[in-house]
Amino acid sequence: MAKWIVTSAWPYSSNVPHLGNLIGSVLSADMFARYLRMNNHSVIFVSGSDEHGTPVEIEAVKRGVRVKEYADANHRKIADLFKQWNISYDNYTRTESPIHIKFTQEHYMKIYAKGLVFQEEEKIHYCPRDNRFLPDRFVEGTCPNCGAQGARGDQCDTCGKPLDAVKLINARCAICNGPTEIRSVKQWYFDLPKLSDPLRKYVENNNRLSENALRFSLSWIEEGLKPRSLTRDTSWGIPAPFPGAEDKTIYVWMEAVLGYVSATIEHFASRNEMERWKEFWLNDSTETAFFIGKDNIPFHTIIFTGLLLASGEGYVLPGVISSTEFLQFEGKKFSKSRGIGIWIDEALELLHEDYWRYTLLSLRPETGDVNFSYDLLEEKVNVELNDKIGNFIHRTLSATQRFLGGVIKEKPVLGSQAKEILSSMEKRHMEIASNYESIKLQRAVRLTLEQAEEGNRYLNLTEPWKTYESSLQAVTESLYTSLRIVKALAVELYPVIPKSAAKAWSFVDDSPVENVKWADGASGLKFPIRVSRFKPLFSKISKEDIIRRIEEMRRQG
Repeated sequence: MAKWIVTSAWPYSSNVPHLGNLIGSVLSADMFARYLRMNNHSVIFVSGSDEHGTPVEIEAVKRGVRVKEYADANHRKIADLFKQWNISYDNYTRTESPIHIKFTQEHYMKIYAKGLVFQEEEKIHYCPRDNRFLPDRFVEGTCPNCGAQGARGDQCDTCGKPLDAVKLINARCAICNGPTEIRSVKQWYFDLPKLSDPLRKYVENNNRLSENALRFSLSWIEEGLKPRSLTRDTSWGIPAPFPGAEDKTIYVWMEAVLGYVSATIEHFASRNEMERWKEFWLNDSTETAFFIGKDNIPFHTIIFTGLLLASGEGYVLPGVISSTEFLQFEGKKFSKSRGIGIWIDEALELLHEDYWRYTLLSLRPETGDVNFSYDLLEEKVNVELNDKIGNFIHRTLSATQRFLGGVIKEKPVLGSQAKEILSSMEKRHMEIASNYESIKLQRAVRLTLEQAEEGNRYLNLTEPWKTYESSLQAVTESLYTSLRIVKALAVELYPVIPKSAAKAWSFVDDSPVENVKWADGASGLKFPIRVSRFKPLFSKISKEDIIRRIEEMRRQG
C-alpha cells in the first residue's frame, strides 16, 4: 500500500466550470483516486477554488459587487456542484483559506531567505480611465507570437504560450476596453533561472509525465528559464510578505499551485492531525498525480516544481502529470459569452451525472483535441450505456429470476466455454487495471464496455431462454457465468459512474459498495445468489430534447 496525493487543477471561481474544464482535470482525477482507493492505497485527493485570479476581480467589477462577496458565493456554488457530480475530494478548499494564505507567505519567506527572490523595475500596463495598474489578465490584445486576437496578458489560449503582457499588440483594458499606458513599478521576482539544472534533471528523469507535458517542459528549459514575477499591484490577493512590498499581493499563478500542499495541511488540521501532512509531502516514497489541461503544463512541471525545490524542505516532487488536450464543443471552443458549450450546473439539470461522467471519460482527450457533440452524447448513452452495459445486466438478472426463481444455491460445474469466457473476463480486468496505472483512462472505459459486449455475446450463444426447460445445468452455468461478468462490471464501473455501479453491485452482492476492492471484480460470487428487486440502470435520451431544454433554460435566464 502506497501513499498517494491526487490533485486536480484549481478552477477559477469567476464562473462555473464547463464540461471541458471538468474532464480536463476534475473528473479524470476523481476516476483515478477512486481506483487507487479500491486498491488499498492511502489517498489524499485535494483541490480548491482559485479565487485570486484577475478573472474573479473582473467579474466582480462588472457586476458591481465586492470581490470577496462574489468569490464567497461562487466558491460555495462550485463546491456544491462538485458534490452533485460525485467528486470524491478529501478536501476541496479555496485560496482565501487562512491556512493557504499563511503557508504561502511562510513558503515565500523561506525562498526569500535563500536569496531566490529579488527586486526589479517592471513595465506594467496602466489604465488612465480606471486610474489603476492592470494585472496581466486585465489586459487583452493581439498575441505577438501567433497573431491571435483577444490574447490575455499572461497567456495566449490559441498558441498556448505564456506572454509578457507588455509585448501584447494593441493592448486594451479588460474592464473598460480603453487603451492602456506602460508605466514602471517595482516588483519582486522568483529567480527561476538558478534552478535550471535541477529542473532539467527532474523533467528528463520523470518517466510519468504525459508526452505533451514532457515536450512542452523541455522546450521551456531549452529556450532558457526567465525570472517569474511574484507580485502585483492589486489589493485582491495574498499580501506579499517581502520587506518593502506591503502594498503588493502575490501573483495568482505563483500562489495557487502551492494550494496542493496547503490543502493537504488543511485536511489533516481539520482532523486535529497537525503534523500528518508531512507523511505525504515530505516523504520520498509518496506518489503524486496531477491532472491538468495542457495550458497548465509549465506552471506544474516548472514553476510549482521550482518552488518546491527552492524551499530546500525536501518536498516530494510531482510524479504523474497527466495533461489532457482540449475538449471542443460541436467543433468550436467553449465560450460563455457566445453560448457555445454546456456548463456543469446546466448539465445536471439535463441528465443524471453518471450519463455525463461516462460520456466525458470515454471521450477523454488524451492524445489530441476531441470534439464533443450531441450526436456523440446520444450514442454514448443510448448505445453504450443503455443497449450494451445496461441491457446485458438487465438480461442477466431477468433470466436468473425467470428461469431459476432468482436463486443459485451453489456454484455449478463449468464447462470449457464458461471457463474460457471467465478467463477472458479476468484478463480484461487486469488489462483495465494496467491502463489505470499508465493513466490511459479513456482506454480503461473502452475495455470496461468490452466486458459488457462479451457478456452479451455469451448470453446470445448459450441462449438460456431456450435451454431452461431441457437442461437446468446449462441454464445455471450460463447465468452464473453472466452474473460473474455483472460483478466485474460493477467493480470496473465504480470509478467511472459510482452511483450506477453501486446499484449494479447491490444486484450481486449485499456487502457495502464502499468496501469494494478492485480484486473483487475477478473473484467468485457468494452463495446462495439471490436476485430479487432490480430496475433498468439506464434509459435512452433524445438529443433533440436535450437541445430544446437547454435553449429553454437559457431563455429563462
